[in-house]
Amino acid sequence: MRRLKALFLTLCCVAVAAAKPFMVVVYNVENLDDADGKTLFEDYQPAKYSKAHVLTKVQNIARVMSQFEDGRGPDVIMFEEIEVDLTPSKTPPDYDVLLRRFAGMKIEEMLGAKFDAEIADLPAEALLVKAFADHGLMGYHVIAAENIRTTESTHALAQKCVIFTRFPVKLVKSHPTLDARAILEVQVEVDGAPLWLFANHWKSGASDPETEKIRVDNASTLRSRLDEILKADPNADIIIGGDFNSQYNQKQRYPKMKVTGLNDILGSQGNELAVRGSTRDLYNLWYELPVAERGSDTYRGEWGTLIQLIVSRGLYDYRGVQYVESSFGVAKIPGLNADAKGLPIRWSFDGPGGSGFSDHFPVYAKFVTVPDNRTDRYLPLRNTSVEPSTAAPNSRIDFSKVDVEKTAVRADKVPPGASIRTADYKGKIFRVDGKVARGKRLIVDFLGDTYDVWSFDAKLRDKLRAAHKAGEPFRFYGELGQYKGRWQFVIHDESWVK
Repeated sequence: MRRLKALFLTLCCVAVAAAKPFMVVVYNVENLDDADGKTLFEDYQPAKYSKAHVLTKVQNIARVMSQFEDGRGPDVIMFEEIEVDLTPSKTPPDYDVLLRRFAGMKIEEMLGAKFDAEIADLPAEALLVKAFADHGLMGYHVIAAENIRTTESTHALAQKCVIFTRFPVKLVKSHPTLDARAILEVQVEVDGAPLWLFANHWKSGASDPETEKIRVDNASTLRSRLDEILKADPNADIIIGGDFNSQYNQKQRYPKMKVTGLNDILGSQGNELAVRGSTRDLYNLWYELPVAERGSDTYRGEWGTLIQLIVSRGLYDYRGVQYVESSFGVAKIPGLNADAKGLPIRWSFDGPGGSGFSDHFPVYAKFVTVPDNRTDRYLPLRNTSVEPSTAAPNSRIDFSKVDVEKTAVRADKVPPGASIRTADYKGKIFRVDGKVARGKRLIVDFLGDTYDVWSFDAKLRDKLRAAHKAGEPFRFYGELGQYKGRWQFVIHDESWVK
Protein backbone atom coordinates (compact mmCIF):
# COMPACT_ATOMS: atom_id res chain seq x y z
CA MET A 1 0.00 0.00 0.00
CA ARG A 2 1.35 3.45 -0.81
CA ARG A 3 2.09 5.88 1.99
CA LEU A 4 -0.98 6.62 4.10
CA LYS A 5 -2.38 9.92 2.82
CA ALA A 6 -3.44 12.75 5.11
CA LEU A 7 -6.83 14.18 4.31
CA PHE A 8 -5.80 17.58 5.50
CA LEU A 9 -3.07 20.23 5.27
CA THR A 10 0.36 19.22 6.45
CA LEU A 11 1.37 20.67 9.80
CA CYS A 12 4.68 22.39 10.43
CA CYS A 13 7.22 20.37 12.41
CA VAL A 14 7.22 22.43 15.58
CA ALA A 15 6.76 21.51 19.20
CA VAL A 16 3.44 23.37 19.47
CA ALA A 17 1.08 22.07 16.78
CA ALA A 18 -1.12 24.64 15.05
CA ALA A 19 -4.90 24.56 15.18
CA LYS A 20 -5.42 22.16 12.31
CA PRO A 21 -6.65 18.59 11.89
CA PHE A 22 -4.44 15.97 13.52
CA MET A 23 -4.00 12.23 13.76
CA VAL A 24 -3.75 9.89 16.76
CA VAL A 25 -2.02 6.52 16.38
CA VAL A 26 -1.86 3.59 18.82
CA TYR A 27 1.02 1.16 18.34
CA ASN A 28 2.20 -1.85 20.35
CA VAL A 29 5.80 -2.14 19.16
CA GLU A 30 6.42 -5.67 20.50
CA ASN A 31 9.08 -5.20 23.15
CA LEU A 32 11.31 -2.24 22.39
CA ASP A 33 14.17 -2.58 24.88
CA ASP A 34 17.08 -0.18 25.27
CA ALA A 35 20.75 -0.96 24.67
CA ASP A 36 22.13 -1.28 28.20
CA GLY A 37 21.81 -5.08 28.36
CA LYS A 38 19.70 -4.94 31.53
CA THR A 39 16.27 -6.50 31.08
CA LEU A 40 13.66 -8.64 32.81
CA PHE A 41 13.02 -10.70 29.66
CA GLU A 42 15.20 -13.71 28.91
CA ASP A 43 14.84 -13.22 25.14
CA TYR A 44 16.25 -9.69 25.39
CA GLN A 45 19.51 -10.51 27.16
CA PRO A 46 22.65 -9.24 25.35
CA ALA A 47 23.51 -12.67 23.92
CA LYS A 48 20.39 -12.51 21.76
CA TYR A 49 19.42 -8.83 21.67
CA SER A 50 22.31 -6.69 20.48
CA LYS A 51 22.73 -3.01 19.69
CA ALA A 52 22.10 -3.98 16.04
CA HIS A 53 18.71 -5.40 17.07
CA VAL A 54 17.85 -2.17 18.91
CA LEU A 55 18.77 -0.23 15.77
CA THR A 56 16.53 -2.37 13.56
CA LYS A 57 13.59 -1.97 15.92
CA VAL A 58 13.77 1.83 16.32
CA GLN A 59 14.35 2.38 12.62
CA ASN A 60 11.45 0.11 11.64
CA ILE A 61 9.10 1.85 14.08
CA ALA A 62 10.14 5.19 12.58
CA ARG A 63 9.59 3.83 9.07
CA VAL A 64 6.02 2.85 9.93
CA MET A 65 5.22 6.17 11.60
CA SER A 66 6.67 8.09 8.64
CA GLN A 67 3.90 6.62 6.48
CA PHE A 68 1.44 8.98 8.20
CA GLU A 69 0.67 12.60 7.35
CA ASP A 70 2.80 12.74 4.20
CA GLY A 71 5.92 11.74 6.06
CA ARG A 72 5.80 14.05 9.06
CA GLY A 73 4.16 11.50 11.35
CA PRO A 74 1.12 11.69 13.66
CA ASP A 75 0.75 14.47 16.22
CA VAL A 76 -0.10 11.95 18.96
CA ILE A 77 1.26 8.42 19.29
CA MET A 78 0.38 6.07 22.14
CA PHE A 79 3.07 3.38 22.40
CA GLU A 80 2.88 0.10 24.29
CA GLU A 81 5.63 -2.40 25.16
CA ILE A 82 8.47 0.05 25.60
CA GLU A 83 10.86 -1.25 28.24
CA VAL A 84 10.92 0.07 31.76
CA ASP A 85 14.46 1.42 32.14
CA LEU A 86 16.18 -0.68 34.78
CA THR A 87 19.13 1.76 34.98
CA PRO A 88 17.39 5.16 35.03
CA SER A 89 19.28 8.42 35.38
CA LYS A 90 18.60 10.60 38.40
CA THR A 91 16.82 13.12 36.16
CA PRO A 92 14.58 12.34 33.16
CA PRO A 93 16.06 13.10 29.73
CA ASP A 94 15.61 16.58 28.32
CA TYR A 95 14.75 15.61 24.77
CA ASP A 96 15.45 19.01 23.22
CA VAL A 97 18.92 18.93 24.75
CA LEU A 98 19.40 15.30 23.76
CA LEU A 99 18.55 15.93 20.10
CA ARG A 100 20.88 18.91 19.99
CA ARG A 101 23.61 16.88 21.66
CA PHE A 102 23.41 14.15 19.01
CA ALA A 103 22.39 16.33 16.06
CA GLY A 104 25.59 15.54 14.18
CA MET A 105 25.34 11.78 14.76
CA LYS A 106 22.92 9.29 13.19
CA ILE A 107 21.18 6.64 15.28
CA GLU A 108 23.16 3.93 13.47
CA GLU A 109 26.37 5.58 14.68
CA MET A 110 25.04 5.93 18.20
CA LEU A 111 24.27 2.21 18.29
CA GLY A 112 27.39 1.33 16.33
CA ALA A 113 30.93 2.70 16.28
CA LYS A 114 30.17 5.65 18.60
CA PHE A 115 28.26 3.70 21.24
CA ASP A 116 29.40 4.61 24.73
CA ALA A 117 28.25 4.65 28.35
CA GLU A 118 26.20 7.83 27.80
CA ILE A 119 24.19 6.21 24.99
CA ALA A 120 23.86 2.97 26.94
CA ASP A 121 22.25 5.00 29.72
CA LEU A 122 19.46 6.28 27.45
CA PRO A 123 16.00 4.71 27.81
CA ALA A 124 14.38 3.06 24.79
CA GLU A 125 12.08 6.00 24.12
CA ALA A 126 15.10 8.32 23.84
CA LEU A 127 16.66 6.11 21.17
CA LEU A 128 13.29 6.03 19.43
CA VAL A 129 12.86 9.80 19.39
CA LYS A 130 16.36 10.10 17.89
CA ALA A 131 15.43 7.58 15.17
CA PHE A 132 12.31 9.65 14.55
CA ALA A 133 14.39 12.81 14.15
CA ASP A 134 16.67 11.06 11.67
CA HIS A 135 13.55 10.19 9.63
CA GLY A 136 12.28 13.78 9.76
CA LEU A 137 9.66 13.19 12.48
CA MET A 138 10.26 16.15 14.73
CA GLY A 139 8.76 18.25 17.50
CA TYR A 140 7.60 15.61 19.98
CA HIS A 141 7.19 15.86 23.71
CA VAL A 142 7.94 12.41 25.17
CA ILE A 143 5.97 11.30 28.25
CA ALA A 144 6.58 7.91 29.85
CA ALA A 145 4.41 6.32 32.50
CA GLU A 146 5.95 5.91 35.92
CA ASN A 147 7.19 2.49 37.00
CA ILE A 148 4.48 2.05 39.62
CA ARG A 149 2.03 -0.73 40.45
CA THR A 150 -0.61 -1.48 43.05
CA THR A 151 0.37 -2.97 46.39
CA GLU A 152 -1.58 -6.11 45.43
CA SER A 153 0.44 -6.68 42.24
CA THR A 154 2.56 -9.82 42.25
CA HIS A 155 5.34 -9.13 39.72
CA ALA A 156 7.71 -6.40 38.58
CA LEU A 157 6.92 -4.30 35.54
CA ALA A 158 8.99 -4.90 32.42
CA GLN A 159 7.15 -2.51 30.08
CA LYS A 160 5.46 0.87 30.16
CA CYS A 161 3.20 3.09 28.09
CA VAL A 162 4.74 6.11 26.39
CA ILE A 163 3.04 9.01 24.60
CA PHE A 164 4.68 11.15 21.91
CA THR A 165 2.78 14.38 21.26
CA ARG A 166 3.43 17.69 19.53
CA PHE A 167 0.77 19.48 21.58
CA PRO A 168 1.59 21.46 24.75
CA VAL A 169 1.42 19.19 27.80
CA LYS A 170 -0.59 20.54 30.74
CA LEU A 171 -0.89 17.56 33.07
CA VAL A 172 0.67 14.11 33.50
CA LYS A 173 -0.46 11.34 35.84
CA SER A 174 0.34 7.65 36.13
CA HIS A 175 -2.32 5.37 37.58
CA PRO A 176 -1.04 2.07 39.02
CA THR A 177 -3.04 -1.00 38.03
CA LEU A 178 -3.26 -4.55 39.30
CA ASP A 179 -0.62 -6.79 37.64
CA ALA A 180 -0.44 -4.53 34.57
CA ARG A 181 1.34 -1.48 33.28
CA ALA A 182 0.42 1.89 34.79
CA ILE A 183 -2.23 3.81 32.85
CA LEU A 184 -0.69 7.01 31.51
CA GLU A 185 -2.90 10.11 31.62
CA VAL A 186 -1.72 13.15 29.68
CA GLN A 187 -3.74 16.33 29.25
CA VAL A 188 -2.70 18.38 26.25
CA GLU A 189 -3.92 21.66 24.83
CA VAL A 190 -5.17 21.73 21.24
CA ASP A 191 -5.98 25.20 19.92
CA GLY A 192 -6.61 26.33 23.48
CA ALA A 193 -8.92 23.41 24.28
CA PRO A 194 -8.08 20.65 26.78
CA LEU A 195 -7.81 17.09 25.46
CA TRP A 196 -7.27 14.10 27.74
CA LEU A 197 -5.21 11.15 26.47
CA PHE A 198 -5.17 7.80 28.27
CA ALA A 199 -2.62 5.17 27.21
CA ASN A 200 -3.30 1.64 28.49
CA HIS A 201 -1.75 -1.80 28.51
CA TRP A 202 -3.93 -4.16 30.52
CA LYS A 203 -3.20 -7.67 31.77
CA SER A 204 -2.56 -10.24 29.02
CA GLY A 205 -4.61 -13.36 28.24
CA ALA A 206 -7.71 -12.11 26.41
CA SER A 207 -9.47 -15.49 26.29
CA ASP A 208 -8.70 -16.52 29.89
CA PRO A 209 -11.54 -16.01 32.41
CA GLU A 210 -9.03 -15.90 35.27
CA THR A 211 -6.98 -13.04 33.83
CA GLU A 212 -10.22 -11.29 32.88
CA LYS A 213 -10.73 -10.72 36.60
CA ILE A 214 -7.51 -8.69 36.59
CA ARG A 215 -8.62 -6.75 33.50
CA VAL A 216 -11.87 -5.96 35.31
CA ASP A 217 -9.70 -4.37 38.01
CA ASN A 218 -7.62 -2.55 35.37
CA ALA A 219 -10.85 -1.23 33.83
CA SER A 220 -12.10 -0.06 37.21
CA THR A 221 -8.96 2.04 37.67
CA LEU A 222 -9.53 3.78 34.35
CA ARG A 223 -13.29 4.11 34.77
CA SER A 224 -12.89 5.77 38.17
CA ARG A 225 -10.61 8.43 36.73
CA LEU A 226 -12.92 8.99 33.74
CA ASP A 227 -15.87 9.42 36.08
CA GLU A 228 -14.00 12.16 37.94
CA ILE A 229 -13.33 14.05 34.73
CA LEU A 230 -16.84 13.56 33.31
CA LYS A 231 -18.50 14.54 36.57
CA ALA A 232 -16.78 17.91 36.30
CA ASP A 233 -17.51 18.16 32.56
CA PRO A 234 -19.82 15.55 30.93
CA ASN A 235 -18.61 16.65 27.48
CA ALA A 236 -14.89 16.50 28.22
CA ASP A 237 -12.79 15.56 25.19
CA ILE A 238 -11.15 12.21 25.97
CA ILE A 239 -9.26 9.77 23.72
CA ILE A 240 -8.54 6.35 25.21
CA GLY A 241 -6.09 4.05 23.47
CA GLY A 242 -3.73 1.17 23.98
CA ASP A 243 -3.43 -2.59 24.17
CA PHE A 244 -6.29 -3.69 26.38
CA ASN A 245 -5.65 -7.41 25.83
CA SER A 246 -9.38 -7.52 25.18
CA GLN A 247 -11.37 -7.87 21.98
CA TYR A 248 -13.65 -4.98 21.08
CA ASN A 249 -16.51 -7.50 21.49
CA GLN A 250 -14.94 -9.30 24.46
CA LYS A 251 -18.27 -10.20 26.09
CA GLN A 252 -19.67 -11.70 22.88
CA ARG A 253 -16.49 -13.45 21.78
CA TYR A 254 -16.04 -15.15 25.16
CA PRO A 255 -19.60 -15.69 26.45
CA LYS A 256 -18.42 -17.61 29.52
CA MET A 257 -17.12 -14.33 30.90
CA LYS A 258 -20.03 -12.90 32.87
CA VAL A 259 -18.29 -9.57 33.52
CA THR A 260 -15.69 -8.11 31.20
CA GLY A 261 -13.38 -5.20 31.81
CA LEU A 262 -13.73 -3.51 28.43
CA ASN A 263 -17.46 -3.86 27.76
CA ASP A 264 -19.04 -4.05 31.22
CA ILE A 265 -16.80 -1.98 33.49
CA LEU A 266 -15.27 0.56 31.13
CA GLY A 267 -18.43 0.78 29.00
CA SER A 268 -16.90 0.44 25.53
CA GLN A 269 -19.75 -0.13 23.05
CA GLY A 270 -20.82 0.14 19.41
CA ASN A 271 -23.83 2.45 19.30
CA GLU A 272 -22.45 5.77 18.13
CA LEU A 273 -25.65 7.68 18.85
CA ALA A 274 -25.80 6.39 22.42
CA VAL A 275 -23.04 8.75 23.56
CA ARG A 276 -25.50 11.63 23.20
CA GLY A 277 -27.45 10.26 26.12
CA SER A 278 -26.55 10.19 29.78
CA THR A 279 -25.78 6.50 30.34
CA ARG A 280 -23.21 5.51 27.66
CA ASP A 281 -20.43 8.03 27.26
CA LEU A 282 -17.85 6.03 25.26
CA TYR A 283 -17.75 4.73 21.69
CA ASN A 284 -15.25 2.15 20.37
CA LEU A 285 -13.97 3.07 16.92
CA TRP A 286 -13.63 -0.56 15.81
CA TYR A 287 -17.35 -0.35 14.99
CA GLU A 288 -16.48 2.12 12.21
CA LEU A 289 -15.16 -0.76 10.07
CA PRO A 290 -17.00 -3.62 8.36
CA VAL A 291 -16.80 -6.77 10.47
CA ALA A 292 -14.45 -8.47 7.99
CA GLU A 293 -11.93 -5.63 8.38
CA ARG A 294 -11.80 -5.63 12.18
CA GLY A 295 -8.39 -6.95 13.11
CA SER A 296 -4.95 -5.66 14.05
CA ASP A 297 -3.29 -8.81 15.42
CA THR A 298 -3.58 -12.55 14.81
CA TYR A 299 -3.58 -15.66 16.96
CA ARG A 300 -4.10 -19.25 15.84
CA GLY A 301 -5.83 -18.36 12.61
CA GLU A 302 -8.05 -15.64 14.06
CA TRP A 303 -8.00 -11.87 13.89
CA GLY A 304 -7.75 -10.04 17.17
CA THR A 305 -8.59 -6.48 18.17
CA LEU A 306 -6.48 -6.11 21.28
CA ILE A 307 -5.56 -2.54 20.31
CA GLN A 308 -8.38 -0.07 20.89
CA LEU A 309 -9.20 3.57 20.19
CA ILE A 310 -12.18 4.76 22.21
CA VAL A 311 -13.66 8.27 22.27
CA SER A 312 -15.91 10.14 24.69
CA ARG A 313 -19.14 11.98 23.86
CA GLY A 314 -17.24 15.27 23.85
CA LEU A 315 -15.54 14.25 20.60
CA TYR A 316 -18.95 14.56 18.86
CA ASP A 317 -20.02 18.01 20.04
CA TYR A 318 -19.05 21.43 18.67
CA ARG A 319 -16.63 22.44 21.38
CA GLY A 320 -12.89 21.89 21.35
CA VAL A 321 -11.77 18.68 19.64
CA GLN A 322 -14.07 16.67 17.38
CA TYR A 323 -13.69 13.20 15.85
CA VAL A 324 -13.55 13.05 12.05
CA GLU A 325 -16.27 10.57 11.11
CA SER A 326 -15.14 7.28 9.49
CA SER A 327 -11.45 8.17 9.79
CA PHE A 328 -10.54 5.14 11.91
CA GLY A 329 -8.31 2.59 10.23
CA VAL A 330 -5.65 -0.10 10.55
CA ALA A 331 -2.17 0.72 9.23
CA LYS A 332 -1.66 -2.47 7.26
CA ILE A 333 1.06 -1.54 4.75
CA PRO A 334 1.99 -4.20 2.14
CA GLY A 335 5.67 -4.19 1.40
CA LEU A 336 6.45 -2.78 4.83
CA ASN A 337 4.74 -4.21 7.92
CA ALA A 338 2.27 -6.61 6.22
CA ASP A 339 3.22 -9.89 4.53
CA ALA A 340 1.77 -11.49 1.41
CA LYS A 341 -1.12 -12.89 3.47
CA GLY A 342 -1.99 -9.43 4.81
CA LEU A 343 -0.79 -10.35 8.31
CA PRO A 344 1.60 -8.45 10.60
CA ILE A 345 5.31 -9.04 10.01
CA ARG A 346 6.25 -9.52 13.61
CA TRP A 347 9.64 -8.98 15.17
CA SER A 348 12.26 -11.71 14.66
CA PHE A 349 15.69 -12.10 16.24
CA ASP A 350 16.95 -13.94 13.16
CA GLY A 351 19.98 -12.51 11.41
CA PRO A 352 22.71 -10.21 12.74
CA GLY A 353 20.30 -7.33 13.38
CA GLY A 354 16.94 -9.03 13.51
CA SER A 355 14.03 -8.15 11.26
CA GLY A 356 10.34 -7.37 11.22
CA PHE A 357 8.10 -4.90 12.97
CA SER A 358 5.48 -6.02 15.48
CA ASP A 359 2.79 -8.62 16.08
CA HIS A 360 0.32 -5.72 16.00
CA PHE A 361 -0.65 -3.32 13.25
CA PRO A 362 -1.06 0.29 14.44
CA VAL A 363 -4.55 1.77 14.47
CA TYR A 364 -5.30 5.42 13.83
CA ALA A 365 -8.02 8.08 13.71
CA LYS A 366 -8.29 11.75 12.79
CA PHE A 367 -9.56 14.68 14.78
CA VAL A 368 -10.16 18.39 14.25
CA THR A 369 -10.78 21.42 16.43
CA VAL A 370 -14.09 23.27 16.08
CA PRO A 371 -14.69 26.91 17.06
CA ASP A 372 -18.39 26.94 17.97
CA ASN A 373 -18.01 26.25 21.71
CA ARG A 374 -21.36 24.41 21.69
CA THR A 375 -21.96 21.29 23.80
CA ASP A 376 -25.66 21.25 22.90
CA ARG A 377 -25.03 20.36 19.23
CA TYR A 378 -23.64 17.09 17.93
CA LEU A 379 -21.80 16.16 14.75
CA PRO A 380 -24.27 14.97 12.08
CA LEU A 381 -23.32 11.39 11.16
CA ARG A 382 -23.62 9.89 7.68
CA ASN A 383 -22.41 6.37 8.48
CA THR A 384 -23.72 5.91 11.98
CA SER A 385 -22.87 2.69 13.78
CA VAL A 386 -25.73 1.34 15.87
CA GLU A 387 -24.37 -2.19 16.14
CA PRO A 388 -26.02 -3.98 19.06
CA SER A 389 -23.94 -5.52 21.79
CA THR A 390 -25.29 -8.95 20.83
CA ALA A 391 -23.71 -8.87 17.36
CA ALA A 392 -22.15 -12.24 16.55
CA PRO A 393 -18.33 -12.26 16.57
CA ASN A 394 -16.54 -13.11 13.33
CA SER A 395 -12.80 -13.43 13.73
CA ARG A 396 -11.54 -16.17 11.42
CA ILE A 397 -8.87 -15.10 8.96
CA ASP A 398 -10.03 -15.92 5.42
CA PHE A 399 -6.90 -17.54 4.03
CA SER A 400 -8.80 -18.76 0.99
CA LYS A 401 -8.44 -15.25 -0.42
CA VAL A 402 -4.64 -15.43 -0.39
CA ASP A 403 -3.31 -15.87 -3.93
CA VAL A 404 -1.00 -18.74 -3.07
CA GLU A 405 -0.27 -19.51 -6.72
CA LYS A 406 1.20 -16.05 -7.10
CA THR A 407 2.97 -15.67 -3.77
CA ALA A 408 4.33 -19.18 -3.11
CA VAL A 409 8.00 -20.09 -3.38
CA ARG A 410 8.53 -23.14 -5.58
CA ALA A 411 11.22 -25.75 -5.11
CA ASP A 412 12.92 -24.89 -8.42
CA LYS A 413 13.48 -21.33 -7.16
CA VAL A 414 15.59 -22.57 -4.23
CA PRO A 415 19.31 -22.83 -5.10
CA PRO A 416 20.43 -26.47 -5.47
CA GLY A 417 21.59 -27.91 -2.15
CA ALA A 418 20.45 -24.87 -0.18
CA SER A 419 18.40 -25.23 2.99
CA ILE A 420 15.23 -23.20 3.46
CA ARG A 421 15.58 -23.40 7.23
CA THR A 422 16.76 -19.79 7.42
CA ALA A 423 15.40 -16.40 8.39
CA ASP A 424 15.17 -15.46 4.72
CA TYR A 425 12.53 -18.10 4.10
CA LYS A 426 10.70 -18.11 7.45
CA GLY A 427 7.15 -16.82 7.01
CA LYS A 428 7.15 -17.52 3.27
CA ILE A 429 4.46 -19.65 1.63
CA PHE A 430 5.89 -22.67 -0.21
CA ARG A 431 4.46 -24.93 -2.87
CA VAL A 432 5.37 -28.26 -1.27
CA ASP A 433 5.66 -31.34 -3.46
CA GLY A 434 6.90 -33.86 -0.96
CA LYS A 435 6.39 -37.28 0.53
CA VAL A 436 4.84 -38.23 3.88
CA ALA A 437 7.50 -39.37 6.34
CA ARG A 438 7.09 -41.90 9.12
CA GLY A 439 6.20 -40.70 12.59
CA LYS A 440 3.39 -40.00 15.03
CA ARG A 441 3.09 -36.47 13.70
CA LEU A 442 2.16 -35.63 10.13
CA ILE A 443 5.60 -35.04 8.62
CA VAL A 444 6.67 -34.33 5.06
CA ASP A 445 10.04 -34.83 3.31
CA PHE A 446 10.83 -31.76 1.22
CA LEU A 447 14.10 -30.52 -0.30
CA GLY A 448 16.17 -32.98 1.71
CA ASP A 449 14.70 -32.13 5.14
CA THR A 450 11.65 -33.15 7.15
CA TYR A 451 8.97 -30.74 8.34
CA ASP A 452 5.96 -31.04 10.60
CA VAL A 453 2.66 -30.24 8.89
CA TRP A 454 0.17 -28.31 11.01
CA SER A 455 -3.14 -26.49 10.81
CA PHE A 456 -4.87 -24.39 13.46
CA ASP A 457 -8.12 -25.91 12.18
CA ALA A 458 -8.40 -29.12 14.23
CA LYS A 459 -10.87 -30.73 11.81
CA LEU A 460 -8.59 -30.07 8.85
CA ARG A 461 -5.60 -31.32 10.82
CA ASP A 462 -7.34 -34.62 11.61
CA LYS A 463 -8.54 -34.96 8.03
CA LEU A 464 -5.04 -34.51 6.64
CA ARG A 465 -3.56 -37.02 9.08
CA ALA A 466 -6.15 -39.65 8.19
CA ALA A 467 -5.77 -39.12 4.44
CA HIS A 468 -1.98 -39.25 4.14
CA LYS A 469 0.05 -42.37 4.89
CA ALA A 470 3.81 -42.75 5.12
CA GLY A 471 5.46 -42.92 1.73
CA GLU A 472 2.59 -41.26 -0.15
CA PRO A 473 3.01 -38.03 -2.11
CA PHE A 474 1.78 -34.89 -0.36
CA ARG A 475 1.18 -31.67 -2.28
CA PHE A 476 0.05 -28.47 -0.58
CA TYR A 477 0.84 -24.82 0.10
CA GLY A 478 2.22 -24.12 3.55
CA GLU A 479 3.73 -21.26 5.52
CA LEU A 480 7.24 -22.08 6.75
CA GLY A 481 7.90 -21.44 10.43
CA GLN A 482 9.17 -22.85 13.70
CA TYR A 483 7.41 -24.06 16.81
CA LYS A 484 9.41 -24.99 19.90
CA GLY A 485 12.49 -25.41 17.75
CA ARG A 486 10.86 -27.69 15.17
CA TRP A 487 10.47 -26.52 11.58
CA GLN A 488 6.98 -26.82 10.18
CA PHE A 489 4.63 -25.91 7.37
CA VAL A 490 1.29 -24.45 8.43
CA ILE A 491 -1.68 -25.09 6.14
CA HIS A 492 -4.04 -22.20 6.84
CA ASP A 493 -6.95 -23.27 4.65
CA GLU A 494 -8.28 -26.46 3.07
CA SER A 495 -7.98 -24.83 -0.35
CA TRP A 496 -4.20 -24.87 0.17
CA VAL A 497 -4.15 -28.68 -0.19
CA LYS A 498 -3.84 -29.90 -3.78
